Amino acid sequence: MIDIGVNLTNGQFDDDRDDVLVRAKAAGVSSLVLTGTDLAESLAVADYAASQPGFCYATAGIHPHDAKTFDEHSLNRLRELALRPEVVAIGECGLDYNRDFSPRPQQDTVFEAQLALAAELQLPVFMHCRDAHQRFMDILAPWRDKLPAAVLHCFTGSEAELRDCLALDLHMGITGWICDERRGQELQQLVSLIPGNRLMIETDSPYLLPRDLPFKHHGRRNEPAYLPHIAHRIAACRGEHPDLLIAETTATSRAFFRI
Repeated sequence: MIDIGVNLTNGQFDDDRDDVLVRAKAAGVSSLVLTGTDLAESLAVADYAASQPGFCYATAGIHPHDAKTFDEHSLNRLRELALRPEVVAIGECGLDYNRDFSPRPQQDTVFEAQLALAAELQLPVFMHCRDAHQRFMDILAPWRDKLPAAVLHCFTGSEAELRDCLALDLHMGITGWICDERRGQELQQLVSLIPGNRLMIETDSPYLLPRDLPFKHHGRRNEPAYLPHIAHRIAACRGEHPDLLIAETTATSRAFFRI
């Protein structure tokens, strides 16, 4: 299994980061893609991935929450990071009109700048979209045929939004949101619409702890060792054998990130 979205440099992992990797490997996770969310975090995940060759990889990007930090030097610094061998995608980039931690016009500009960088470097993009679907699609669509691949991670949208994404040849990242008996019901119905060669799995840890873990869990921190549980839940929703789903999502993720 490949966990395509891990915020491993988050402070919640400061006390046991290396142990998190040990538990992930014991659970059958074969690789982690560590998420870069701003310049500092992108450097940190690249450095950590370099210390774990063959198991950890990294993305380099500026999350829409941090678009306000983007300046005339940011793109060159991202370009330098993206040239490192452990960096396999541009992102996390996109739009978040729910929290609006950065002004929307600046989010738009920074998202498009990163799409242009990904096209220039021929790297896939790892994207975020919340409450901004139409604007997200309007910005992404003109770039899509210039990009080698693009994934919308942590998809939680509607059927119409999913069909828009699939029509634009996006990959879809599915998290433990699907394990939520309150919020995940629509996703449980929609996940079977995603072609197997466009589906990838992720924890987005330390966030989105699955609510239906089969054991008592203290605290709310998610981690990559819980990816098999998410994979089994997705397989059940799709009516597939878990082993087949895991094999296909792993192959899809390896091809997408070229790892």
